[in-house]
Amino acid sequence: MKNLLIIGARGLGREVYDLSCSCQGYESEFIVRGFLDDNVDALKGLNGYPPIISSVENYVPQDGDIFACALGNPIHKKKYVEIILEKGGEFINLIHPSAHIGQNCKHGKGLIMFNNSHIGQDVRLGDFVTFDGQGSVGHDCHIGNYTHIGAQSSVAGFCMIADCVTINPGAHIIPHCQIGENAVIGIGSIVINKVRPNTTVFGNPAKKIDL
Repeated sequence: MKNLLIIGARGLGREVYDLSCSCQGYESEFIVRGFLDDNVDALKGLNGYPPIISSVENYVPQDGDIFACALGNPIHKKKYVEIILEKGGEFINLIHPSAHIGQNCKHGKGLIMFNNSHIGQDVRLGDFVTFDGQGSVGHDCHIGNYTHIGAQSSVAGFCMIADCVTINPGAHIIPHCQIGENAVIGIGSIVINKVRPNTTVFGNPAKKIDL
């Protein structure tokens, strides 16, 4: 039996815990041992969750450990995933039974797919991509490492999404768009043009904003 440790015990961490309990193999191949978080009080006042065991920095992977990263910010996700990888940790995929993966799709490790999320045909996903509930990527898209697809957002066919992109809930990207590395798509935005790296866009149509 493997022991799953979830990186992050905040809101997304609690959602990933709930997701893991619905995934194939729960209690037959793995159990959730607990969370890794530097805030020991992150679960204070909350009931029904496994404990916070350690911080990521201080934890040493044990035999039988497996990991999932529940950090919504791709930059933070990359940082803490790399710490565990450097220590020899193994990351698994967590895919809700209602999620759909289309024909000829290829994805890397650390994939997280919540309920009713969707990947179309012939899509290529990098490592550590997260789909919130009802997040959708259309056919022939390429999605980079650590990218986060928000709840009820959609990426239409033939889009090229670079590494560490954040697509916030309810945002929509039309076909053939290119989204640069570290870009942030604001909640509810409609993207109709190329988005440059390290840029935040918001609105309908989405335009660059300075934060």
